[in-house]
Amino acid sequence: MKHTKTILAIALTGLLAGCGGSDNSTPDPTTGTFNLGVSDNPADAEVVNIAFKQVVLKNSAGSISFDVSENGELKHVDLLTVQGAEVATLVSGESVPLGEYQMCIYMQKNEEGAAGSSYVETANGIEGLTTNSNGNCGGVGAEDEDTGRLFFNKSFTIAAGTNTFVAEFNLAKGLQAPHGAHDYWTLKPTSVQLVNISDVGAITGQISPETMASCESAAVELGLPDEFSPAVYLYPTATALADMADFRGDEVPYLLTEVAPISSARVNEITDESEAVIGHEYEFGFVVAGDYSLGYTCVAQNDDPEMANTPEDVTDAFFIHVDEQGLEVTEGTTTERHFPEVFVPAS
Repeated sequence: MKHTKTILAIALTGLLAGCGGSDNSTPDPTTGTFNLGVSDNPADAEVVNIAFKQVVLKNSAGSISFDVSENGELKHVDLLTVQGAEVATLVSGESVPLGEYQMCIYMQKNEEGAAGSSYVETANGIEGLTTNSNGNCGGVGAEDEDTGRLFFNKSFTIAAGTNTFVAEFNLAKGLQAPHGAHDYWTLKPTSVQLVNISDVGAITGQISPETMASCESAAVELGLPDEFSPAVYLYPTATALADMADFRGDEVPYLLTEVAPISSARVNEITDESEAVIGHEYEFGFVVAGDYSLGYTCVAQNDDPEMANTPEDVTDAFFIHVDEQGLEVTEGTTTERHFPEVFVPAS
């Protein structure tokens, strides 16, 4: 079976290759090896390209800056090519003194829609991508006008041995489309979280044709356009289907029974060797060990993270169609859950 995404093996090989150093070297007991990659839970776009500049670790002793450019060019990553457990590497195999740190990632801001910088591409063309956060964490050039900052205020530990982290972007929650007088996209700093891969597991599964068709029929009955964007949403354990809510901004509260999603994953096609579609799958690559519920929707494009989206919205209703309960994720393992659970996946 041929999957639509194939860069996972390449990315992980790159991470592992940078971890060891020479077999003859003596490990320094005062340092740990630092690796950082980026991954994504996607929004409704065709390309979300971020031009990364540098990564900075800081603590009370000062700051350490890593230039992530390649051959003098900024490190460009289309987040929609690193879905699920796929990772693009920013920093690999760097020795860092042991201790507690905070981290900043610097990106190039762009409001003009230039493809050589950060940008978002949709069916309507290319538009700029920026972030409202800026400031200096000790990085070179951090105060430049075209530089935006993604700041992780939660501290983390560099321990002896290999420390591999992933900065996971939740675009469904934090990627804001052009609005008002702005013709560019905005990436909220709160849309990215830092994950230590030693603390997480993964979830994967397939969506049955019957489940997809049933959701689409329900959307048509609500009077929605015949356009669908399937996705799976991750919720805390024992979240009832009726309580599974959408992403929304901090200024828009959830009702008493509504439960906010933790993350979401786009549903992708599975193709065979002739590129014929033989199924649909989803994947959450970095989920903290624990118990969860899942919800499937075919109208993820109607989940505006700036507002509450309900089934009563005639033109852009959002709803979770079916759920899966009792999902347990353990560290270092991949849990399979299909929609429905008894569904026999394509092979």
